[in-house]
Amino acid sequence: MSRDDDPRPPRGGQDKPGEAGEGGKTLGARSIRRAVAILRILATGQEQGVRITDIVHQTGLNRPTVHRILRVLIEEEAVEQDPNTRRYMVGPEVSLLGLSRTARVPVKSVAEPYLRHIAEQCGDSVFLTIRSGFDSICVDRKTGNYPVKVLSIEVGARRPLGISVSGLVLLAFAEDADVDEVLLGNEQRLTSYGLELDAVRRRITEIRSLGYAYSEVGVVPGTRALALPVFDAEGQLVASVAVSAMADRLSPERLATLVPLIRRQTELIAKRLSEVQTRRR
Repeated sequence: MSRDDDPRPPRGGQDKPGEAGEGGKTLGARSIRRAVAILRILATGQEQGVRITDIVHQTGLNRPTVHRILRVLIEEEAVEQDPNTRRYMVGPEVSLLGLSRTARVPVKSVAEPYLRHIAEQCGDSVFLTIRSGFDSICVDRKTGNYPVKVLSIEVGARRPLGISVSGLVLLAFAEDADVDEVLLGNEQRLTSYGLELDAVRRRITEIRSLGYAYSEVGVVPGTRALALPVFDAEGQLVASVAVSAMADRLSPERLATLVPLIRRQTELIAKRLSEVQTRRR
């Protein structure tokens, strides 16, 4: 069997019952999963794009297979390639398709005034992040009035769960079986960031105990970050709210002020989200 016929789907996925069949049915389903996995990886590169070498490493697929899928996606305008850097990035068709379902992220519109309140009170940058499969996605960002703004992540940025404080929060408050599946599925991607699974598991245990994630070394050098979970009225995790600031503005001592501030706003988000959902029923 050639590598191209390897039945293992990327990112730890499995064939679902009823998908296997005669002829090319299973292969067709597998090809779709591979294409979607590649799109998710490209989304992490944002405007900078992703090298084909990195796509090969993160998917576990061989280079000819990845190249063939990319070629089809480019033909459908779901992927673009920078002619200078040769890097690949998400194409315009994906963005246009997403515009048809903006209401699918209700927490974004609900959370907006509360995120702004946090930014105004603390003076620093505030981020709202949700989960999508094995990834975290920043869906909103507000900046405070402090002159030095830490814009550590752009709206729309996608990262593997387990990388940032927001991703750690979204992972920490998931079910244990879910955590195991994500960590195993993201193992290659986490390794590319220099992270060991045992170290991520230790962070998860710590976050569950504290109720928040705190990093003394942020995504941007010289910064720190703090994130808390957002639950809905039924106790389901729906998002995380994070603050990123210069290291001297987010010292461990300042957590005594910031954690209650953010937690109160996450509670208000949950309450408002429940009201909105009740009206829609």
